Amino acid sequence: MNGASREALAAARESLDALTDNTSVDAAKLAEELAAVTALLQREVSLRRVLTDPSQPGEARAELAGRLLRGQVGGETVDLISGMVRSRWSQSRDLVDSVEELANTADLTAAQSSGDLDDVEDELFRFGRIVASDQELRAALTNRSASASAKAQLLRSLLGGKARPATERVITRLVTQPRGRSLEEGLESLSKLAADRRERMVAVVVSAVPLSDRQKQRLGAALAKIYGRPMHLNLDVDPTVLGGIAVRVGDEVIDGTISERLEEATRRMAG
Repeated sequence: MNGASREALAAARESLDALTDNTSVDAAKLAEELAAVTALLQREVSLRRVLTDPSQPGEARAELAGRLLRGQVGGETVDLISGMVRSRWSQSRDLVDSVEELANTADLTAAQSSGDLDDVEDELFRFGRIVASDQELRAALTNRSASASAKAQLLRSLLGGKARPATERVITRLVTQPRGRSLEEGLESLSKLAADRRERMVAVVVSAVPLSDRQKQRLGAALAKIYGRPMHLNLDVDPTVLGGIAVRVGDEVIDGTISERLEEATRRMAG
């Protein structure tokens, strides 16, 4: 996002945090309503253009949003969206992206309030690993010819009663409303949002054997010291690494596996 949209999104995040800090606000319901607004704006291109038209006063755009949404969603959602359309947006699509982010953040906030956020983070990661290893499942979830309801039903059979409600909701929205993103990109974005809720970074750790609790604590502490922020570890076991661990934090990879060292030695010999 360009400068204007970044500033508008930052203001919207603050408004959402202020709302969800109030324990009387149902964050899960707020998420559902924001998701419905996302779908509306995604579907109605002309509407989102009107709501982000810089030639119109912000208050006029807010009044229009209020008239359209009042009675369809709760007052908190109306206030949030009205505040967002008062802001200036660089592109109309940025508004849709931002409302969608708020919907997911509200669901993650609900999980945090119920003490389930750690589980949701882990479930998002594990679901991503399952999809990566099952091409038939991935094809079914990304099939453009399949209806949204069919995909939702498939996810219910996979996740219903086995994952936290927030996990199922955010994954279902991603799969049924991909909005041009790959499944992998969407899951990574959700994982980052979950980590941000706890002001943590996410490290994907691959090791030949499961790490002990002590090893996980030491690794988490070491990474937190390096990056200056608390670190959430997503752990994966891959016997092919032969030993050591590989760590990815964002775009940075720290590879300490034996297989990597063998490949490096082979490259040097060949050179």
